[in-house]
Amino acid sequence: MIEDFNLIQIIEPLQSWFLNHARVLPWRENPQAYYVWVSEIMLQQTRVEAVKPYFARFIEALPDVQALAACPEEQYLKLWEGLGYYNRIRNMNAAARQIVEDYGGVIPDSYEELVKLKGIGSYTAGAIASIAYNRPVPAVDGNVLRVIARVTADDGDIMQQSVKKKVEKHLQALMEEQSKKGLVPGTFNQALMELGALVCVPNGEPHCTECPWQNFCEARLQCRTEELPVRSKAKKRRKEAKTVFVIRDGEQIVLHKRARKGLLAGLYELPNCPGHLTAEEGLEYVKKLGVKPLRILPLREAKHIFSHVEWDMKGYMIYIEEAEQPDESLIFAKIDEATERYAVPSAFSAYWDIAKRMP
Repeated sequence: MIEDFNLIQIIEPLQSWFLNHARVLPWRENPQAYYVWVSEIMLQQTRVEAVKPYFARFIEALPDVQALAACPEEQYLKLWEGLGYYNRIRNMNAAARQIVEDYGGVIPDSYEELVKLKGIGSYTAGAIASIAYNRPVPAVDGNVLRVIARVTADDGDIMQQSVKKKVEKHLQALMEEQSKKGLVPGTFNQALMELGALVCVPNGEPHCTECPWQNFCEARLQCRTEELPVRSKAKKRRKEAKTVFVIRDGEQIVLHKRARKGLLAGLYELPNCPGHLTAEEGLEYVKKLGVKPLRILPLREAKHIFSHVEWDMKGYMIYIEEAEQPDESLIFAKIDEATERYAVPSAFSAYWDIAKRMP
């Protein structure tokens, strides 16, 4: 249990390991607060390798807080296209405006002020405060919870907020005391994250023989690496059937903007409806959109998995006559324009890719 474990012993071997094994990452080269913030938000629910090109593109387009605060919604959504969980970038834009209005455009350097910003929780606040400003505060994410649960053989359910708070409390005390003796908070936090990403991995066997803690890791000594950390099962995803339409009007593709609230709020999508429609039902559906179909072609089935729902999709390519009085919610745009301007979520990527390849 973490209460009975001497946490001081994890520091020296961890820092030595990190010195020799830390990955070279673009946001580590210049760990200013804005770069740390952008990277940490992008890394939520997304792999490091996938984030690298997005980070580079984002920083080039929006190099600082002021640029992000002033950025129009369509532009920042387009920059985020493919990363998913779009509320993350909306919250970042709102937080950037807070920073400009309330902090003179300077990202605050204290944990207490950082958590007041939209979309910044305890982990992100800890990461920014420690990495960018060298404040002795922990940054506890899934990786950190896992490595601490294993090294201390703590059987608390890491899905419970109370367990996370307990780990934060113990790491906070450790960091405050040891920072007086030369501990670098940002390096320590990054080393914990890196150990969880590279060695004490979430899926499959941990690489114990490569671990700097192997001689005193309680999970390893007790042969409990498979059962720790304790993690309660997430709720089963519900499944939803959908029919998706790739509608072509000559050189134009038809898009629809989703409602401002709910799943994928405010993003652009290919027209779709609940259920799996037959070709005849599909033709009737698009007629109700105010367009006249010429022919319909079946497309392959596709799936997309969100955190709590799974879409089981059936698709059709539909060619239409020039629309005279289409539904006002529809957008007609040439493929090049649509690709450059509108953020279409990856949930539709199977059909969006088909649409972009069509002559």
